[in-house]
Amino acid sequence: MEQPQWQHDLAVEARPQSVPAAVPRALVVELEGALLRSDLLLEALLCEPGRMLGRRRTASTSRREAFWRLLDEAPLDYASLPYEQDVLNLALAARAQGRKVYVAASRLRNHAEGIAAHLGFDGVMAAADLDAFDYIGSGRPADDLWQAASFAQIVGASDDRVAQLAPLNPSLQKIAGRNVGLKTWLNALRVYQYAKNTLVFVPLVTAHQMSLPALGAAMLAFLAFSACASGAYLMNDLLDLAADRQHPTKRHRALAAGDLPIASALIAIPVLWLGAFAASLCISGAFVAVLAAYLATTIAYSLLLKRKMLLDVVTLAGLYTLRIVAGAVGIGVVLSEWLLMFSLFVFTSLALIKRFSELTLRQGAGLADPANRDYRIGDLQVIAAMAAASGMNAVIVFSLYVSSSAVTALYSRPWMLWLLNPLLLYWFGRALMMAHRREMPDDPILYTFKDNASRITVAAMICIMLAAI
Repeated sequence: MEQPQWQHDLAVEARPQSVPAAVPRALVVELEGALLRSDLLLEALLCEPGRMLGRRRTASTSRREAFWRLLDEAPLDYASLPYEQDVLNLALAARAQGRKVYVAASRLRNHAEGIAAHLGFDGVMAAADLDAFDYIGSGRPADDLWQAASFAQIVGASDDRVAQLAPLNPSLQKIAGRNVGLKTWLNALRVYQYAKNTLVFVPLVTAHQMSLPALGAAMLAFLAFSACASGAYLMNDLLDLAADRQHPTKRHRALAAGDLPIASALIAIPVLWLGAFAASLCISGAFVAVLAAYLATTIAYSLLLKRKMLLDVVTLAGLYTLRIVAGAVGIGVVLSEWLLMFSLFVFTSLALIKRFSELTLRQGAGLADPANRDYRIGDLQVIAAMAAASGMNAVIVFSLYVSSSAVTALYSRPWMLWLLNPLLLYWFGRALMMAHRREMPDDPILYTFKDNASRITVAAMICIMLAAI
């Protein structure tokens, strides 16, 4: 017997109906300030500053359009950019759950899309285009984004800003962001490199000018050079951001890692240089000229000379020697020609050892030839030979000085200075051997302050010099 129609309809209605699964909310992440630990616009500007200055706008584009086009076309390496790891982990976890993940960007959309594609996100989308979404930001955008989000998280904002945004979204939570503290600044300014600036005290010792006024002038010269050098280090790190991020150790520098904002470094550079020249004015006009020559050479080195084979080594040796010249000018003594020649050979050797050490570390890590230096790993033997030759020439110059009549006027026991020769030979040889063994990760001068054997050797040389007076 055929089933009545009404019974058939009731049976159909009684069957369990499949309920459509709720679509998971999308996640929108603010690119600058939340996901990226850097300023994208400044990253693009510093990517190739020479290219930015050299390119000219076409007749069909305005100056503003040409500028933004250059920024959009800057060859940024998205893989090496510094990302906020906690935010990136949240985004990747949401992606693994099948949620759509977008980045929110108000400028440089081409780079924003490139970053989204690199990280495997779903693209760049404004929050207003989504019906329901969660939001992660830094607290800088307009308040309506926080109000529209179903769930919001704020990265590294002040407590006052969190309190302002909390009424807009009761679910607001805070994610700890970067903290630019004293340690970060000390790292960025490379205070540990100030050991090199103690070279300004060398004329104080060699000329036997140990009076309080001379010591005060030398200390002021030390502070001026330290401030000037810190500004130069910041500038150099800004120009080398991409290369440093590819380096096994330099990628941990404050600017390369995103621990220090690029804008803060751009403000600090002129402040440090103005402070350096203000201090130098308290010494003498001649010292100001020497400091200006040092700064001009440092800028030329950062922009061009460090990418030229051997010119970089000669420039580094000259910059070290300028510190000794500045020390002599600061205390008002005539610099000995013997000291000048000795310094040039010593610092040429140390600069070559520095390059040798950098290349051996790259060779040990299986890295390719450095992109920002005009050296190849195959040059190691030649660089080592030149470093050894320069060191031996320094010892020869010192031996000739000890044999000259100039020594008798300054030292009552000049024969004791001959004891320095074996110590110098040991110091140069040990530095080259440690670099060859890949046990010298730092600059050779900094390594001298850290290595016990080197410290004992230098202390013994100073004691011998004082005993010979």
